[in-house]
Amino acid sequence: MPLLPRWFTSPISSAAVPLTIAVLALGAAPAQAQEGERLSSQLCAACHGVHGDSKSPMFPKLNGQTQDYLTAQLKGFREHQRGETDARSYMWAIASQLDDATVASLAEYFSQQKPTSGSSSDAALVAQGQKIFEEGVPDKGTPACASCHGAQGQGNGQFPRLAGQHADYLMRQIRVFQNGSRANAPVMSAVAHTLGNEDAKAVAAFLQSR
Repeated sequence: MPLLPRWFTSPISSAAVPLTIAVLALGAAPAQAQEGERLSSQLCAACHGVHGDSKSPMFPKLNGQTQDYLTAQLKGFREHQRGETDARSYMWAIASQLDDATVASLAEYFSQQKPTSGSSSDAALVAQGQKIFEEGVPDKGTPACASCHGAQGQGNGQFPRLAGQHADYLMRQIRVFQNGSRANAPVMSAVAHTLGNEDAKAVAAFLQSR
């Protein structure tokens, strides 16, 4: 039996426990391709929710995410190209068990699930975020988010869907792009450094509300 990851007994989150159990259940050999829904329920639902509709801002929503982006990120976790703390704690062990066919199966499944929206109670903040998303902040060198992520935040190929995503999750990703611990997207790393905290909060609130 493979050794438990060091974070098995860590207080980071109780969600780590079902993740570890799932990894051990797969055994030492890479998982073979399985039907996407069954595989997602075995490996992903504990954190990302049923059909990828995460209810916890700790974990991103996967439902309706672009297939190309999901494929790239799963391979990035597997190959340790994403080094932020959350990636190491939650995804490295899981992704290490996935062969290319299984990655493709999961990415296809989640991309076909119906996306869901969040909400926001701060209309002014959402309006500010929409302006930044659609127009950027020219005097700070911030491009319009829509130019890569789509007019509705729906994503485009390897540019992820952002619409409906948890605001807290989006804020954490902006921070890890800024501090360099997530270095697998140089374009976004450069953009993140132009975003002040208030602008980032506004964009995240707008996207959650979509």
